[in-house]
Amino acid sequence: MDVLDARARFEELREKDGPVDPSELDEIWAALATVRPEDILGEWKGGEFDTGHPLNGELAKAGWYGKTFTAVHDAKPLICRAESGELYSHVELGKGEASLWTVEFRGESTATMVYDGRPVLDHFKQVDDTTLMGIMNAKGVPAEGPFYYFFLERVPGTPHGGPRAGEGS
Repeated sequence: MDVLDARARFEELREKDGPVDPSELDEIWAALATVRPEDILGEWKGGEFDTGHPLNGELAKAGWYGKTFTAVHDAKPLICRAESGELYSHVELGKGEASLWTVEFRGESTATMVYDGRPVLDHFKQVDDTTLMGIMNAKGVPAEGPFYYFFLERVPGTPHGGPRAGEGS
């Protein structure tokens, strides 16, 4: 699969209502370009692929909105929307926040968010200029998974930063 086919299939699966086969997501992942931590700074709105992973649907219950990467050592993995509509970093759920590193995953070095308080890594690859594909990996997960697959879309008007959690949307 080349990158153009991967992008097209990614869009189809992102819009799909119903289960997505993780093996299809793995094929897409393999075709996408890696990214550097400093290239993904900014505010991102998130979504998930329904692969049957135990985490599917759980972040939505917490009001998950996305992620904010203010700086490589200032990443907020769980930006959530309060009932009032305000965005905030759900530090309690994440047991802290995170930082961005370049980490090898599946033989490639790419931007990876390392959680401060959990043995969790979110690996990222570039779908296009405004979209990232993510794979959540954690201590104890076998090399073949199951993994949690998600995506991030750059919030328009916030190319490298933007409103910080607690400052509205």
